[in-house]
Amino acid sequence: MANEECKEEERVVQTDETLAEQTETNVLQSADEADTEIVEHASLDDAAHIERLERQVEELKDQYLRKAADFENFRKRMNREKQEAIEYANTGLLLDIIQVMDDFERALKSSETADAWTVKDFQAFHEGVSMIEKRLSSQLENKWGLKRFDSAGEIFDPNRHEALMMEKSPEVSEARVAEDLVKGYTLKDRVIRPAKVKVTMPE
Repeated sequence: MANEECKEEERVVQTDETLAEQTETNVLQSADEADTEIVEHASLDDAAHIERLERQVEELKDQYLRKAADFENFRKRMNREKQEAIEYANTGLLLDIIQVMDDFERALKSSETADAWTVKDFQAFHEGVSMIEKRLSSQLENKWGLKRFDSAGEIFDPNRHEALMMEKSPEVSEARVAEDLVKGYTLKDRVIRPAKVKVTMPE
């Protein structure tokens, strides 16, 4: 009797061990299948992600090429406009000079029609040319900042004067401009052409 009970207990133990082994096998198999499914799902996600990234890269590359082309066109246009601005910067000045040239042309034509010059004709011609010169000087100074300056009597300044002739005199204690030979010009307070002068030097 006791022997049968032992055998029965052994069968129960074996059955339990078998069920435990089968359960473990099933669990491991299920885990393997789950891992495989996760890996396959992850692989699909990775592939989709890579595809999205590739599309984004292509879109960014296309945008970059478009922006680069736009910038190159902009740079060329700016260079062209800059060059045109340099080439035509003096248009306003030249238009003013053209008007003065028209005045000179009219004055010359009027002088050619005279059969004989009288003192009165010469005076009228001289006054006309003088008016043209004053008009040009006024336009250049008031509109463009170009001013002619007189130097006679000033202390000699090598920044403003260029000595062409010199003479000594006991009446001066330092070098002075005795005479303007060629007038000097300033452009907005900057000397652009020094006056050519005769200088008196102290003995």
